[in-house]
Amino acid sequence: MLKSSKTESIVVSALRARSHFGKLLRQVERERRSLVIAKRGTPRAVLLSIRQYVRLAAPEPEILRALGEDSRRQGTDVLTSKQIDLLIKKARARKAKR
Repeated sequence: MLKSSKTESIVVSALRARSHFGKLLRQVERERRSLVIAKRGTPRAVLLSIRQYVRLAAPEPEILRALGEDSRRQGTDVLTSKQIDLLIKKARARKAKR
């Protein structure tokens, strides 16, 4: 297996990809890097994490990117669904009182 810098792809042979698929799949997800699968030295396919694929297939609109950055700055990007629901419920209750 050839490794490059953290931003570059990992290149593996088709045989290695087949025999170590689970391990490589976890590595792609963990390191957020793509995996190039080569057969006889020729690149044939690419394995991407689902997150990378979604970014390529449906790029994030600018407004969502800005909201995400704001959420990270405020620390709200780590809230659970239950915590978010509770905050919404509290905000609606405050609004209803006005």
